[in-house]
Amino acid sequence: MLTIPTSRMRISRALTGPLLVMALAGCSTVGAPNSSQQTRDPAQLAPRSGLPSEHVHGVAFNPADDKVYLATHDGLFRYDTTGPVQIGPVIDLMGFTAAGPDHFYSSGHPGVGVDMPNPVGLIESTDAGQTWSALSRQGQTDFHALTASKSGVVGFDGSAVLRTIDGKSWTTLEPPVATHALATSPSGSTLLATSRSGPARSTDNGATWTVHPEAPLLQLVHFTDDQTVVGVAPDGRVFASTDAGATWDQRGGVGQPPQAITSRTLPDGQLEILVVTAEALMRSSDSGSSFTS
Repeated sequence: MLTIPTSRMRISRALTGPLLVMALAGCSTVGAPNSSQQTRDPAQLAPRSGLPSEHVHGVAFNPADDKVYLATHDGLFRYDTTGPVQIGPVIDLMGFTAAGPDHFYSSGHPGVGVDMPNPVGLIESTDAGQTWSALSRQGQTDFHALTASKSGVVGFDGSAVLRTIDGKSWTTLEPPVATHALATSPSGSTLLATSRSGPARSTDNGATWTVHPEAPLLQLVHFTDDQTVVGVAPDGRVFASTDAGATWDQRGGVGQPPQAITSRTLPDGQLEILVVTAEALMRSSDSGSSFTS
């Protein structure tokens, strides 16, 4: 395990902090409830550098078909052999998480012709994004971040971190940081919240939290399994943890601020990591040591 000196970490935080501030500001603008800019016409889709939309909010592997799905400003896209194919209605899918085969949760804003409240609250799909059903907080909440486990769903709406077991009733969690993104282990035993102050960690379903000052400043994190976590800093450096986020090891990087991240374990034991930037969907098949577009 690579040990990063505290003094070096302080320098890293000073350099990358402004990048995270900009990321937070961008998310807040995009996620403003009832904003007219959320109503997008499908004819106005604006792909950039091979990506199907101008902004990607989430990326996930679907165990049902072994394909990659992108939740974007212009709806959900699945990567087929011919490239990205749009799936389901045009919804600005802000918070997005895969809970299992063909099972997704999301939030955001409806597009043109989509008969849903704005914001859509917590919505669920059990057919890989072809259709979505409303669960709760319709017309009330736009979750900027969502994460799901066997213990339920946790979301961040821009001001509060909320948890639900049944998708209907919610309780408020109180991480001791201004939350940016969330990730939970598959069992729900560990919860991470990223922030400008560094990641906060809970091992009791969000009842108590610890902030590790020696941890790297991470913008996005994702649990591969209950012990393995990958994270990416605002400057694109990639980190990994094998003890559920207690300590971190620096790997490679993607060279740009991240928009979304996911990971899984390959048959050879290496981690496959996907990081979306403004320029490309980047992939590593060697546990984050190197990335290709």
